[in-house]
Amino acid sequence: MTLSTSLKGRHALICGASSGIGREIALCMAAEGARLSLLARSADKLTELAEACRQAGAESAAPFAVDLEDRLALAAVADDIVSAGGAVHILVNNSGGPPGGPLLEASEADFLKPLTRHLFASHYLVQRLVGGMKSAGYGRILNVISTSVKEPIAGLGVSNTVRGAMASWAKTLAKELPPGITINNLLPGFTATDRLDSLKSTVAGRQGISEENVEANWLATVPEGRLGDPRELAALAAFLASPAGAFVRGQSIAVDGGRLNSI
Repeated sequence: MTLSTSLKGRHALICGASSGIGREIALCMAAEGARLSLLARSADKLTELAEACRQAGAESAAPFAVDLEDRLALAAVADDIVSAGGAVHILVNNSGGPPGGPLLEASEADFLKPLTRHLFASHYLVQRLVGGMKSAGYGRILNVISTSVKEPIAGLGVSNTVRGAMASWAKTLAKELPPGITINNLLPGFTATDRLDSLKSTVAGRQGISEENVEANWLATVPEGRLGDPRELAALAAFLASPAGAFVRGQSIAVDGGRLNSI
């Protein structure tokens, strides 16, 4: 018997869907026939993506513009998503990382915004949506975080801290969630996104070297010798969200071209 990778009949809520990895996850799950709710701040980008997802094979695709840091707005949108599309079976927690910089220079406020956007918003959504997953007997929670949960990245002190908190939160939930509802972390390495371009520019300015040299230094640590394609991470997300991924639970899986040194 072949285990299915189809997402037909499943409702997926994808956060941070308007660009980068989130956008590619949406398109990949659309190709597997999922019903999609797309969440991000940019209404225009979401509207365009919703149409692209329908053309790619999504049963339906609806945009919901909201800021993950606005809890009252997020609560209202979560209710709208369930009212419009029914119980959510797949939740993808994904959002842009905080600015770089030395950890010793970070203030309390520097931690609070990304914790609200990542950890607190993710926790709220799980609490709000897990009842529908239980009733359906099917749930997949995927967190797009970073390889820094295994090996902290120099110059990204706040991000390292917040991503580590997300990983520990997910591992704890993996023990508490009932059978049939899994939670896993996807750890992108150096991946060709706008976020990486921004980080490259920041590092170049801090070190006084060209962006080309920054990228060359990064790639020197990647056995595959190239940047990752967001679609490669999206393919893993779609697998984990499918029936075929049912026995993978509580894991942090790197998609990094072999860069990490840890086992």
